[in-house]
Amino acid sequence: MMMSITDKQDLVYYLNCTGQEEEKLFQCAARVRNQHLGNNVYLRGLIEFSNICRKNCLYCGIRRENSPLVRYELTDQEVLAAARYAWQAKYGSIVIQSGERNDRSFVLRIEALVKKIKQLTNQQLGITLSLGEQCAETYQRWFDAGAHRYLLRIETSRESLYKKIHPNDSLHSFTTRLQCLEHLQKCGYKTGSGVMIGLPFQTTEDLADDLSFLKSIHIDMVGMGPYLEHESTPLYTCRQSLLSTTERLRLSIHMVACLRLLMPHINIAATTALQAINPLGREKAIAAGANVIMPNITPFSNRRNYKLYPNKPCIEEGAEEALRLLSENIAACECRIAWNEWGDPQKAGCTDLAAKPITPDVPESGRVQKPIK
Repeated sequence: MMMSITDKQDLVYYLNCTGQEEEKLFQCAARVRNQHLGNNVYLRGLIEFSNICRKNCLYCGIRRENSPLVRYELTDQEVLAAARYAWQAKYGSIVIQSGERNDRSFVLRIEALVKKIKQLTNQQLGITLSLGEQCAETYQRWFDAGAHRYLLRIETSRESLYKKIHPNDSLHSFTTRLQCLEHLQKCGYKTGSGVMIGLPFQTTEDLADDLSFLKSIHIDMVGMGPYLEHESTPLYTCRQSLLSTTERLRLSIHMVACLRLLMPHINIAATTALQAINPLGREKAIAAGANVIMPNITPFSNRRNYKLYPNKPCIEEGAEEALRLLSENIAACECRIAWNEWGDPQKAGCTDLAAKPITPDVPESGRVQKPIK
């Protein structure tokens, strides 16, 4: 049985559904993925380049003012060794992720590393960057150097909520985040974004709007997962109002499934934050329509310090053993790892919403403000 999503109320219904309806949702999302993309799962080896950040986001464990955190930056040799491992292990792609910086030395170093990785791997290894907000010129430099995908999460499409989880200063602007996504698309990147699920002050309607927002900007890939409170952040004071982690996990899987129905052709990541709640959280997302996993290949000595949220998984896990277990679990989801493939989507997804679009910019006064359930 195929499911149809034609308006916002359908999204809210499927985000809240349980029992047999939930099972049908997940099964339908997996069928849609297989129909449009096959049952391939693509690997992106995650290299956590540095936890030095100029931003002070209220939810993030590597925020600038988290002074007890031990800061680090990988050497060129460490980055190239990790890239070489991913290439030789047939991952197909890597992701270079970092706290946000825009100083000239950082910009030039990333540019040089991208060029070196392409040379090292005979231009074969795909490169995704996730390095925050930058100017259009910097995005273009990195694209010209050989990076072809960029992930910049919007975190929430509701501007008023965005302001509640970021400081009120010039470094944290909802408008700037939107402009950066536009710059990335104009440069030619396969552009990714995503949201946090289960934030304080967030409603089911907000999440439905988030999904329609991602569709409205014709995104190529999405990484989204549960909000996990970090004790060294200001937002930790809101922890008593949060959904249980089990409910945040459930809602995250529903978001993956609904997005797959909305956008059949895009890449959707089974994020590591899911695994922080449940050891098989990523596999649950694969079974509900996701098709990308990002195994951590950061050197062991620094994994513990790139702590965006608590209970970070895979801190001590060896790459080879982790890959073996992952392959077995993916096979149990009736999927297969696509070795040595970039797996870039060819076109944006479309559904009934093309005929009956959802407007993501719903005025605050028009929202139904009820708690997520």
